[in-house]
Amino acid sequence: MKARPGRGLSRRPSGEPSTQDGVRLRRVNRWLAEDMREDLADLYEKSCATVPSESYRRRSRLDFLSRLSDDTRRPGFAMVIAETQGIVGCACGFPVRSDGFWWRGFDGGLPRSVEQLTESGRVFAITHLLIRPRTRESDVARSLQERLLADHQASLGVTLVTQDDRPALVSLRSWGWRDLGEIRQSAGPAVFRVLVLPIGERTVLRLEGLARHAWTRWPG
Repeated sequence: MKARPGRGLSRRPSGEPSTQDGVRLRRVNRWLAEDMREDLADLYEKSCATVPSESYRRRSRLDFLSRLSDDTRRPGFAMVIAETQGIVGCACGFPVRSDGFWWRGFDGGLPRSVEQLTESGRVFAITHLLIRPRTRESDVARSLQERLLADHQASLGVTLVTQDDRPALVSLRSWGWRDLGEIRQSAGPAVFRVLVLPIGERTVLRLEGLARHAWTRWPG
């Protein structure tokens, strides 16, 4: 899989909407994100695969709202939404701390190139990337993720996906994300796949030969 950085997104002043093929991109701060939480939860439900029961759907919605509230309290939280007549997509997240804390629980050693990008503050964690079905999903997803990372001058996006969420893994890989390995977070027993999205030709080249690079570990 090959990332495709620089897909012609226009840079605008902070908060100003941008338009691409009829889809407007708009930055949203943490307070507006909280005000939009029910609309975002509706988008979350529409973006998910069919769920087995109404009770499961309600629990899933509540879990999403809880995670969103946690994210909005993170330092540097940011969100970009895509709109037409209504919200058709959103991406949000926060900068990864330069001390490497985010990577604790990573299985094996962290690639030196990723470690260096983290130390320099150029890594941004995307915690939610939601796209409404049948809305040119690939184009909207790429625009959202690249706008969010560009606004924070990030060279590398990172996200976590549960091992059994195959639809999400397939979608992210089709949008340019690459597998990096596995991580086990201390908050629970779940193992997550770690996916990264390099932005810019220089970062792409740095990550091309991950298997050939030396490996290092963050201090425990």
